[in-house]
Amino acid sequence: MSLRATARIAADADGGLPLLVSDGPLALRRTRASGPYTRVTVVGAMSAPLGGDRLAVETEVRDGARLLVDSAAATLALPGRSAEPAAYDVRIAVGEDGVLRWLPEQVVSVQGSHLRMRTAVELAATARLVLREEQILGRHGEPPGTLVTRLTVRRAGRPLLDQELAFGPGAPGGWDGGAVLGGHRATGQLLVVDPAFEDKPVPSRLLGEFAAVTPLAGPAALVTAVAPDALAVRRLLDIALSELAPF
Repeated sequence: MSLRATARIAADADGGLPLLVSDGPLALRRTRASGPYTRVTVVGAMSAPLGGDRLAVETEVRDGARLLVDSAAATLALPGRSAEPAAYDVRIAVGEDGVLRWLPEQVVSVQGSHLRMRTAVELAATARLVLREEQILGRHGEPPGTLVTRLTVRRAGRPLLDQELAFGPGAPGGWDGGAVLGGHRATGQLLVVDPAFEDKPVPSRLLGEFAAVTPLAGPAALVTAVAPDALAVRRLLDIALSELAPF
C-alpha cells in the first residue's frame, strides 16, 4: 500500500516554531544550532520513498526569521510494490528579511527505483536563500534507478530559476554521456539568493575541473558540480557555500 505523508514547518523571527508537524516517515526535530538560526532536522522514521509513495515537506519562513533545515541521513529512493513512481515535493516560502538555509543530505537513486522530486520556492524581495541538492546515482557498484528532479524558484513574484534534471533508465539517452555527467555518478547543485548580489554580482568561474559557478539574474548564483562520489561533490559544494553564503 502506498504512503501519503506531509510534514510542516513554520519559523518566526523570535526563534519560535509555531508549526512543527511530523507525518509518517518524515519526523521533524528541533535540534541545537549555532549562531542566529533556528534549526530543524528531518529524521527518517521508516524506509521511504518507495514506489507509489507521495511525500511532501512544507516550510514557511516568516518575516525576519532565520531557519536552517537539514537531515540526519541520506534519502534512499527504493523500489516498491507499486509500479507508479514515488513523488517527493518540497514547498518553501520565505518572507521579507527572512533567511533559509536548506541543506539536506543526498538523495540516493537505488537500482529499480523511480522518484520524481519537485522543489518549489517563493521568496520575498528581501529574502535570502541557500539551497543544496545532491543526487547519488546508484549505491556502490550498482546502476541507478530513474530520478527526475525539478527546482522552481520565484522571487518577488517573478521567475528566478526553473530547471529539471533526469537520470537513469527512461531519461534522455545522453544523461550519463560526456555532455552531461561524463560517466560520473554523483552530482549536486547549490543555489544562493542574496539581495547583496544586485550591487556586486557573482562572477562566472570554474571550481576545479567539474564544477562551475553561474550568476543568475535575480540576484542569485547557481553552482553545479559532478564527481565520482558523494564525498567529492560535497567538498566542491562546501567550498562554494563558504564563499557565496557567509551569512
